[in-house]
Amino acid sequence: MDYGIQLYSVRDLTGESLEEALQKVSEIGYRFVEFAGFFGHSAEEVADMLARYGLTASGTHTGSGALEQDLEGMTAYHKAIGTNHIIIPGADIYSREKIEEFIKWVNEAIPRLEAMGMTLGYHNHSREFYLTEDGYIPYDELVNRTALKLEIDTYWAYVAGKDPIEMMETYRDRLQFIHIKDGDAEGHGTPLGMGTAPADRVYLKAVELGIPMVVESETLKPDGITEAAICFDFLKKQEAARDGLKS
Repeated sequence: MDYGIQLYSVRDLTGESLEEALQKVSEIGYRFVEFAGFFGHSAEEVADMLARYGLTASGTHTGSGALEQDLEGMTAYHKAIGTNHIIIPGADIYSREKIEEFIKWVNEAIPRLEAMGMTLGYHNHSREFYLTEDGYIPYDELVNRTALKLEIDTYWAYVAGKDPIEMMETYRDRLQFIHIKDGDAEGHGTPLGMGTAPADRVYLKAVELGIPMVVESETLKPDGITEAAICFDFLKKQEAARDGLKS
């Protein structure tokens, strides 16, 4: 199977050398990447780096502010690097005024993006699942009032007290990618296999649904590439275990 990585996982390297980061995650065995910034590189430069190291771009984390400023330009950039998936990594949606503004913008942006062959998704943290002071749950508002595609961050759902496997099943028709990650229930992240999140069951559900898995490991201990390698080893062990059960 092919696995991807959110390049925020190796942010200690991407800011210094995006190309070196791409080279190293490719050497580990990752086959696609999700960008978290381009560090001043043109789309043509990024496309050349991806091709050089046998990688593809599954999508990007791009803030709504950048999209509001230049939707067409951002779309052209994404197409030039070979992806049509834009994922909002989070937004200020924790007051009624803010979420109404965000939902209005999303519902205007989605048809414009679809007309250009693009999709718009949303990546959750834990806060979207908690009741706000204004009496609503942000995630429910996004799901029920927009056509956003979903990238479930399975770890942050777990921290919020949700069952990420149940969520994957519930939203399977809108689910484009998942973040597979680990950590404890208090929000302290770890590489895969070193926390208490149900990463093994998440893995099996993703395989069942055919949902691409994007690794995210955030703690940089001792560095991002080391964590990325630990996570990849975990995925390969899950793959081997599953193949063993099948045989």
